[in-house]
Order: sequence, then C-alpha cells, then structure tokens
Amino acid sequence: MRTVASIVLAAILGAACSRAQTFGTAPAFPNLHFNGPIGLYSVQGSPMLYVVEQGGRIRAFRNDPATTASSVFLDISDSITSGGETGLLGLAFDPGYQTNGYFYLDYTRTVNGQLQTVIARMTRSQNDSLEADRSTQKILLVIDQPYSNHNGGQIVFGPDGYLYIAMGDGGSGGDPQGNGQNRTKLLGKILRIDVHGTSPGLEYGIPPTNPFAGDSSGYRPEIYTWGMRNTWRFSFDPVTGWLWAGDVGQDRWEEIDILEAGRNYGWNITEGFHCYNASTCDTTGLTQPIWEYPHDATGGQSITGGFVYRGQSLPSLVGKYIYADYVKGKIWALTYQPGQPATNTLLRATSYLITSFGVDSQNELYFCASDGNIYKLIQTSGVDAANRPGQTAFVEIAPNPSGTATLINYTLAADGPVLITLHDAAGRLVRTLVDGEQSAGEHGVMLDATTLPSATYFCRLAAAGSIRTRPVVLAR
Repeated sequence: MRTVASIVLAAILGAACSRAQTFGTAPAFPNLHFNGPIGLYSVQGSPMLYVVEQGGRIRAFRNDPATTASSVFLDISDSITSGGETGLLGLAFDPGYQTNGYFYLDYTRTVNGQLQTVIARMTRSQNDSLEADRSTQKILLVIDQPYSNHNGGQIVFGPDGYLYIAMGDGGSGGDPQGNGQNRTKLLGKILRIDVHGTSPGLEYGIPPTNPFAGDSSGYRPEIYTWGMRNTWRFSFDPVTGWLWAGDVGQDRWEEIDILEAGRNYGWNITEGFHCYNASTCDTTGLTQPIWEYPHDATGGQSITGGFVYRGQSLPSLVGKYIYADYVKGKIWALTYQPGQPATNTLLRATSYLITSFGVDSQNELYFCASDGNIYKLIQTSGVDAANRPGQTAFVEIAPNPSGTATLINYTLAADGPVLITLHDAAGRLVRTLVDGEQSAGEHGVMLDATTLPSATYFCRLAAAGSIRTRPVVLAR
C-alpha cells in the first residue's frame, strides 16, 4: 500500500497536469417537447425511441437529435387514473417485439371507487408499426391499491425472459398495513412472472425458480423480492446481469439495492441501513443496501433509479451506476464491486425534477425531466466551478454517532490520488475506505460498521496536498 506521504506528493505533482472530468447536461432532442415524461424506452435494433407520458400517452420518434416530429403510438388517457403518483407508469417491449409486436403496460385505473394497478399486454397495429392496436389489450394482473401513492411502476424484461414488476407498499406513510413484510400480499415487492406461459387460474405463468413457486405456506408465488417501499425505477446491467434498484425512502434515507431472488430488503423494519422503528427492529435475515444518502443538503429527498452506463460517448462512466434525486436534481455515479466499499461521485447538480432515466439501443443514457424535455449527460471541457470546490475537506459524516453504517461525504480540490482510512483511538489502522484516483468535486463512501465494536474512531482524508481528520462514533 502506498504511504500517505507518497500519495500527497503524487497529488501535488499530478494536479498541475490533470483536468477534472466534469459533466454537463444538454437537450437530447431540442425540437421535441413532452407532457409529463416519466420514461424513455427503446427496441433493440430499431431507430425509434418511445417516451411515456404519465397522463396516458406513448409518443414515438426517430433517435436523431435533429428530429422535429413525434407520433402518438398509444393513447389510453381516457381509461386510466392519472395525477400525483398515478397514471401510465411503465412500458416494456417483449424480447420478441420485432416479430410478435407485443408490449406491456403498467397503469392505474379506478373501478367502482377502487384504485388498481393493471399489468396488461397490447400489440402494435398490423397496418402501422408506429401505432398500437388498443383492441388487443389483454389484462394479465390487477392489484388493488389502498392509497393513491407508492404505486411502483417499473416493468422490465430480465435476461431470463421473465417480466419483473415493481409494486410499492400500498401508500400512505410508514407502510401502515405492513405490506412490505407480508409475503401473502403483492404490495411492497418485486414480482416476476412468465408472460409467455400460464399457470392454473392465472393469465401468466409462475417461473419455477421463483422463491415461493409451489410453496404451500400461502406466500404469493409471483414474489421475487420483498421488503420494498416504493421502487420507482430499476434496471438490469447487461454485462453483469445485476438488478439495480432505487428504493424511495420515508423521512430520512434513500437507498440503492442490488436485488437477488428470495431476499428481504427490510422495509418497514429498516430504512436504508437504519432502523425505521427502533422498538421493533429485528434485522435478522435482512439484506442491506449497497448505498444510501440522507435527506439533507448533501443528499436529496427522492431517489430516481437509473442504469449502469454501458454506452460509448462517456467512457469514464462505463460500469458506473448513474442515478439521480428527483427533488434536488443531483446526478451521481456510484462505483461498486462486491467486497469493497462503494464510492459515490456527484456528476452534476441540476435544477431539473428528474423523473426517470432511459437508454437507447446503443446503451446511451438519457433522462426525463418534468419540464417536458429529454436530456443527456455530456462531457464538458475545462473546469466547472460547480463541481470544483476550493478545498479538500469532509462535508458531512452522518449519522454520527452511528450504529450500523455511516455515510462520509467529502470534496476534493483537485484531481489525483485519494486515501481515506479509519483509525482507532491509538492511531492503528482499522480499515481503508478509499485508495485510488478521483476527480475534483463531491464524493462519498459508505462505512459499513456492522462488524466494528462501539468506540470513537477517526477518519483521515489525505488528498490534494492536505490531510483532514474527523471523529466517527459507533454506538449500539
């Protein structure tokens, strides 16, 4: 391992010849404007893109920055309930769409006063490939919603060919019905179904590898994971096959999970790494997130899950999970490898309400904003003052004291080597949290303290010619 002195020296020598990798945003299709865009989707091998408008329309257009027109692929605004967290919330094209024309919808409707989530299949028109045939609708699944919020909305085909469905916990606040932990209910779950088959009494099949397929306990066989609060957006990384999810928090913490079959992700026992209700907090068997951020100036208030970047136009972001906060407009890149602390970098602080991300057939990344535009990240030249603070320093360590996990936010004045270590009161090294090159700007690293004894520790940041130290208190 390099010494602190060598790292500081390398930072001083390297800062003069390195330039920050800074990012901006730009309208991807400046001649187009949408009404409440909440998703952008593509079909492999097709030059077309599709934007879902929450009010019930899907618009199609050619993936060309100079395009000046879009067409209405589907309009079901007269048959859905929309507004707030309801509406047309999700779209997924069948893996065989080019030949069978099937696509799937997630929307809300009201029947006899009861709000419902509907998962349905439709087919494109035989006469016009850029128009859907509403008469072909086949409803696969209907789920009653007790409240108007926390409806999830994302539907995605996995590499296994099954359809994955995000269901929020049913709404209100704090999951008053306990749906997240109730495996006899579909709310507060990620579901997985086989839309190309059927099981007895169902319009779809149950994948035999689902956790409760064939189970006689009464647990719903559609369940893939449980303990979810409101997973608004999730996505598969086409390289690793990992399922990345942004789960919207309650009052204090937003979280990112990598989802695996049969895992319990904690809600409403935990919120992020932390007990939601300390008096009933038994974390036995729970799977912790890989990242969280707080509801404060360093974080945000409502996560918008994104994608692991696998495009070509932003090579420095390849393999990083790009996501945002809807309320604060911040866009981050999360770097994660199993067995290593995740690190988080602020790419851009924007003024947009970012509703969703999407990728085209070349895996290039876009995001939708509530102002009606579709944007893309761009690599900028020179130094961006918004991402280039004047000093290297800790921004915040929270919570502190902590029982299980602490988020360490820090800023760097210049590009170069960074070493962040945790030491005990005697100065002995306890753990290395960051050891590598990072760009100037805001970053974060998660300290997983579950295996550390209660004590006062000291976190040391060495970078850009300076050393900073802050105490970290672990108390259980």
